[in-house]
Amino acid sequence: CIRVIQGDGIDIKSLEMILNAMKAAGWAADNLAFGSGGALLQKLHRDTQKCAFKCSYARIGGQNVDVVKDPITDPGKKSKKGRLTLEKNGSTWTTVVEGRGNPGNDQLVEVFRDGVLLVDDSFAKIRARADEKEEPVTKVQKTVGITGDVFNNIVMLTDSYKVTHHLQYPPGTTKIYSYFESRGGAYEEVCFFGLQYFLKRYLVGSVVSKPKIDAAEAYIKIHLSHPVFGFDEKIFNRKGWESIMTKHGGKLPICIKAVPEGTIVPYKNVLFTMENTDDDCYWLTNYLESLLVQIWYPTTVCTQSREQKRIIMRYLKSTGCESVIEGGGHLFKLHDFGFRGVSSVESAAIGGCGHLVNFLGTDTIAALVCARECYGESYAGFSIPASEHSTMTSWGREGELDAMRNMLEQYPKGLVACVSDSYDIFKACEQYWGTDLKDTIMSRDGTLVVRPDSGELPKIVLDVLTKLEGKFGSEKTSTGHKKLPPCIRVIQGDGIDIKSLEMILNAMKAAGWAADNLAFGSGGALLQKLHRDTQKCAFKCSYAVVNGQGVDVVKDPITDPGKKSKKGRLTLECEGGVWTTVTEGKGAASKDKMQTVFRNGELLIEDKFAAIRERSNVGL
Repeated sequence: CIRVIQGDGIDIKSLEMILNAMKAAGWAADNLAFGSGGALLQKLHRDTQKCAFKCSYARIGGQNVDVVKDPITDPGKKSKKGRLTLEKNGSTWTTVVEGRGNPGNDQLVEVFRDGVLLVDDSFAKIRARADEKEEPVTKVQKTVGITGDVFNNIVMLTDSYKVTHHLQYPPGTTKIYSYFESRGGAYEEVCFFGLQYFLKRYLVGSVVSKPKIDAAEAYIKIHLSHPVFGFDEKIFNRKGWESIMTKHGGKLPICIKAVPEGTIVPYKNVLFTMENTDDDCYWLTNYLESLLVQIWYPTTVCTQSREQKRIIMRYLKSTGCESVIEGGGHLFKLHDFGFRGVSSVESAAIGGCGHLVNFLGTDTIAALVCARECYGESYAGFSIPASEHSTMTSWGREGELDAMRNMLEQYPKGLVACVSDSYDIFKACEQYWGTDLKDTIMSRDGTLVVRPDSGELPKIVLDVLTKLEGKFGSEKTSTGHKKLPPCIRVIQGDGIDIKSLEMILNAMKAAGWAADNLAFGSGGALLQKLHRDTQKCAFKCSYAVVNGQGVDVVKDPITDPGKKSKKGRLTLECEGGVWTTVTEGKGAASKDKMQTVFRNGELLIEDKFAAIRERSNVGL
């Protein structure tokens, strides 16, 4: 009749640790179930399994060409070569390279060709394979993919257990008031960003309709049913949703107050509040928590990106490169490489847009769309022509010089970046760029940006700078630090996160190099290697009205005082540059920095990206 579920702090390591401790203490594992959130779905990244996509074969001039990347600076990054088959002999899996495999034994199945889906597997088959059972693929010929926005149903954009919460509040409840904050974390200053995207994408206008209610109910009736006890019809709040549809025209009866996006607020302060405006919809406030807490993501990306901007500016100033900041060049010193490293297109859009609050360099086009559609910024970021390993290695090892020459010929002016570690980064710097193509680079109207993409940090950056200096020379800044001529620079895009970025800049400064010689590219670390606990983002109820009486609500667990929540109605006030969250309704409404941005389905404030950027620069 009773069991326990542990949902706090659960990842694969703590899960096993707990089960091992239970066993040692004489407890059966069946006493416990686990719940896992960020660690299950967010605290992982492309490097968790070192996922990569590489060119291994090309057909050029009618000839078959086996392609390989083989950097001397990291043998572990050597790629596979030629056409491939994935073959299984007993329980042993082998990738056969260079076209030597047996197509009849190839476990790779053609799933898509020329716009036609050829395999459409059921989830049951996928689960069976995950249990190491043999399951044939389901072959089809489909030319139509998913139609419509199947995920945009506000009735279903919540956690399953919240569907049941309308039955759990005290009788007579007519209002639930909750707030969102960063209750600590890695960075003391938080740059709030992303709410306007979520409001426009999911909440504005008439968002509740009978088809959406019907669809949600159909899912819930199965999802929350039990093989023995069946489904309790009162679990799904159809009456509540139909009331929103009929009484409010499908518009959500809630009010959201928020600090203006881009504002820099110390952590442990309220960032937005939400409450219902219809007494019958008290259950709606925290029903929307699951969706709106996702603002942790663009806010955390934006916050961490801003911290990296602060670091870059500090080193530019301390190595005699103030003019770079004055000319806006620092805004191109951290380039977003993150699209392939995130979990979804939406993550790329909103996370990449958060980065663009602080910088102008990006290769994440989805972020540009987000900035334009949701924040009215036509041109939020910029990029340059650049190579990747496939465009270089397809020329072959012997053709690397020709590949590099081609880059300069195809882009005869302006900035162009070229990955140069396909085989030997040092030969590339000294022989190809520094000797064979030196005159072209020196006379070119623009800048060549050399990209090493492997090697030990910070050593590889210093080595590349030294090799290039030996061929192109350098000049001194006002602080006596060396700077390469304007025709050539370096970008480091491998292994860059906020810690390695500062480590590299510090090493460069110590070795006598100016910060302006280098730009950074960051992918997974910029947009994926962070999670809700990075800034300890949380959403908690702090006030309710029950039977006509206001009730200050608080969570105060004896097992973790750091999780104590704020109490009562809140204001966010700033006096003399000091930010304070005033609790228990004791604040002054006239001093509240939070503004009503959404009420009853309508967006009341529409911030422009330029204004958000301006606010984010405060304190830099």
